Amino acid sequence: MQLFTKGFHVLTSLAVIAGGEVSQLQAQNNPQPYQGVIGRTLAHSKEWWPEPVKAPAGAPNVVWILLDDVGFGASSSFGGIINTPTLDSLANNGLRYTNFHTCAICAPTRAALLTGRNSSSVHESGFSHLSMSAGFPGWDGRTPATAGTIAEILRENGYNTFAVGKYGVTPDEEATDAGPFDHWPTGKGFDHFFGFLGSQTDQYKPDLVEDQAHVKPDGRHLSEQITDKAISYIDRQKKAAPNKPFFLYYAPGATHSPHQVAKKWSDLYKGKFDKGWDVFREEVIARQKKLGVIPSGAVLHDRDPIIKAWNTLSPDEKRLYARFMEVYAGYFTYTDYQISRVINHLKEINQLDNTLVFVLIGDNGASKEGSLNGLIDKSMFSERAFGTKQLSEVESINYNLSKIDEIGTPSSTEGNYPLGWAEAANTPFKLWKEDASSEGGTHNPLIVFYPKGIKDKGGIRNQYSHVIDILPTTLDLTGIKAPVQIKGINQDTIQGISLAYSVNDANAASRHTIQYYYIFGSRSIYKDGWKAELPYPNSFITGNAKSNVPFNENAWELYNMNEDYTERIDLAGKYPEKLEELKSLFETQAKEHQLYPLITWDDILTQKFIPFFKSLSNHK
Repeated sequence: MQLFTKGFHVLTSLAVIAGGEVSQLQAQNNPQPYQGVIGRTLAHSKEWWPEPVKAPAGAPNVVWILLDDVGFGASSSFGGIINTPTLDSLANNGLRYTNFHTCAICAPTRAALLTGRNSSSVHESGFSHLSMSAGFPGWDGRTPATAGTIAEILRENGYNTFAVGKYGVTPDEEATDAGPFDHWPTGKGFDHFFGFLGSQTDQYKPDLVEDQAHVKPDGRHLSEQITDKAISYIDRQKKAAPNKPFFLYYAPGATHSPHQVAKKWSDLYKGKFDKGWDVFREEVIARQKKLGVIPSGAVLHDRDPIIKAWNTLSPDEKRLYARFMEVYAGYFTYTDYQISRVINHLKEINQLDNTLVFVLIGDNGASKEGSLNGLIDKSMFSERAFGTKQLSEVESINYNLSKIDEIGTPSSTEGNYPLGWAEAANTPFKLWKEDASSEGGTHNPLIVFYPKGIKDKGGIRNQYSHVIDILPTTLDLTGIKAPVQIKGINQDTIQGISLAYSVNDANAASRHTIQYYYIFGSRSIYKDGWKAELPYPNSFITGNAKSNVPFNENAWELYNMNEDYTERIDLAGKYPEKLEELKSLFETQAKEHQLYPLITWDDILTQKFIPFFKSLSNHK
C-alpha cells in the first residue's frame, strides 16, 4: 500500500509539472536544504518536496513589442502621418512616454533592453557580428551570465517565456545548428524562439530559426509567420496552464530594411507623399504639438544640408522617392496589423485586461542606410559600399528608376528609403540611426498599456527614461524582485531605473538623471536636462562624400534640453565650464561601464569591416 501511495504521489507530481502548472522546482536552480527524513527503510523515512515556483498571485502576462528603425515622427500614435491604429488604441488606453531613449542602433539597444543594463556593461558596445565586435570586455558581443535577461528572471519566477522575430545578439560564429547555444534565445531564458538571430533578413526568405535549429520558411511574409507562432505559443500554454502567466517578446524585423510588403498595403498610401519630405515635416510637427507629445514651443530642426529641398527635385526624383515612402508606410501599417492580431487574440481569450504591454516604437531613430537616393537590391548596395567606384547621383537615380516597380517586392532585397525620408520620420529631431550624439538617433516613442494598473488612460508622461528602465519597470509592476543569483551565478546590479513611480503620477520628477551614449565614435552625455554631444562623420553609411569630413574630437556641442528640445542652439562657447563638466562625466561613465577602447567607424572600416567582406568575396 505504501508503494502504491508513493507511486501515485510521484505520478501526480509529474502530471502537475507536465501540465505546466509550474515551470520548474526551486530545488533545480535555487537548492534548498533537504527538510525530510532519510531512514534505512521507507517506513522510517519522511518525504519532502520543495515548494514549486509560482508567479505572484494575480501577476499579469507581459508583452514587450520592439519595432526596428522607426523614427519619432513616423507613427500616428506620436503625431506621424503613417496610420498605426493598433498602437493608437494601446496609447489611448495606456500611456505615451515622450522622453524615452534607445542606444541609437539595434544590437546595443536589444542587449540593454533584455538585461536592464547599459550595452557596454553587457559586452554589446557594437554588435555580435564578427566584423563589428572586438576582443575587449565591452565589445565582444557576448552577453555574460552575470547579466540575466528578463526572460531568465521571469522564468525563475513562474512564467513561461516566448520570443519571436529578431534577436540580434547571438555571436555570428555561434549561430549555426552546432551551437554552442548559450547565447541563443533558448540559452538566455526563453522556452521557445521563432525568428532570426542576426540584424537583418529577407522578409520572404528569412534566415529562420525555431528553438535551436534552422528551419525552412514557408514563403509567407515573416511578420505573419512570427505572429502565428506567438499566438500558438500562448494558446498551447493557456490550454495546459490557464492561470500561469507568460512573457512574450515580439520583435518583428519591421521596419528595418528590406522594406518588403504586399502591394495592397503600399497602395494605401498612393499619392500620400507627393508633397515631399519638407511638407511632411511641417505637418508632423504641428500634429505632434496638437497631440501634446512635444513641447508647444519646440522648433523644427533645419533640414540637413546634404538633403535637397523637395521643390528642387526633378519630376522623376519626386516620383521615385515618393514610391519609396509609400512602400515604407505600407510596411509599417502592415506591421501594426500583425500586432493587432496578437492584441485582439488576447482580448478574445480574456487575457488582455491582465496583460502588461510595452511598445517600443523603434530600437533607434529612422535609418540613414538607404543613402541619399534610396536602395533596392544587393547589387546597388554592394557597388555603393565596396565597388571600385562610387556611382554618381545620376547613375543611382537612373538605376532606381529602372527598377521602381520592384520597390517593396521580394526582389527588393535591400529596399530602403532615401535619407530625406529618414529625416522626415525623425521629426522634429536632427540626424538619424547610429548617431548616438543626437536625439534623432536615440529618441523613440514608448507606449505602456496595463488596464489593471493604469488609471490615467491616454495620459502623457515626460519623464526622462532609457531602454534599460524597461526591465526594472516590468519587475516592479509584476511584483517580482531582481534576483541575487540565477542558476547559482551572482548577478550584476541592474542599472535601469523603474518607471513605476510615474505610471500614476504625471508630475513626478525624473529619476533617471544621467545617461551616456556611444556608437562607433558618435557620443553624448545627458545630465539633469543638459546634454553634451560629439558627432562622428560616416560617409560609408550615407553614401555621400560631403559627410566625410575629418573627425574633430574637440568639436563637442552643448545643449540645454529643457529649453531647446530639438538641439538647435549650441551653448558650448557660452558655458565652457558646463561642457567640461559633462565631458569629464562621459569619461567617468565610459570607464565605469567598460566602454573603452573607444572604437570608431573608421576603425571598423579600415581594420575589420571592409577586409572581412573583401575576404568573403575573394573566397567566392
